[in-house]
Amino acid sequence: MRVLIVEDNPKMAEAIQRGLREHGFAADVSHTGFEGEDLAAIEPYDLVILDLMLPDRDGVEVCRNLRRRCVKTPVLMLTALSSTEDKVAGLDAGADDYLAKPFEFDELLARIRALLRRGEASQGRMLECDNLTLDLYTRRAVRGDVQVDLSNKEFALLEYLMRNPNRVLSRTQISEKVWDMNSDPSSNVIDVYVSALRKKLDRGFDNELFHTIKGAGYRFGILD
Repeated sequence: MRVLIVEDNPKMAEAIQRGLREHGFAADVSHTGFEGEDLAAIEPYDLVILDLMLPDRDGVEVCRNLRRRCVKTPVLMLTALSSTEDKVAGLDAGADDYLAKPFEFDELLARIRALLRRGEASQGRMLECDNLTLDLYTRRAVRGDVQVDLSNKEFALLEYLMRNPNRVLSRTQISEKVWDMNSDPSSNVIDVYVSALRKKLDRGFDNELFHTIKGAGYRFGILD
């Protein structure tokens, strides 16, 4: 999952970015409203964390403009202002949730998960394919009777593949969803991580789940 953090406080933005990356998210940072709005409108983010008080324009205006531009990405608004009027203003502008500063990172993470689960209630905590299950909370994969611990990026890649079973996904699509905007599109890093997942989750099993589609990308699932 890919998240955009629009926050003018460098320390706060870095702390959120670091915490999200430790939990398997790809996270980009913007320190201004204008840049954040443009990134959110152009890039394929799954969630925007938007500070209310920005140096060039406030978050309410940014959120309202995103909705006017038909950007439907969920927005979680952050602010040191916690009055009811401020919350109402943010929600009326199109924000999906509101979190007052200071906050515990665990609460931020829980709210992010709740927003990302909307429209995916049937999936809940677990993703499944054949005899492979992925626990989105503990971030562990189990295939058959074998439990596998995953690195942050392995988890993020596997989650994206399992949310898109039997689809041919190009390296560009995978990069946009799993890696941040600073990733090198010419790198073979995606191939390296897919190879690592194959070794951990396919080796020793009759049904292979990871398939290379020559010239197109990768497909996850049981081949017909």
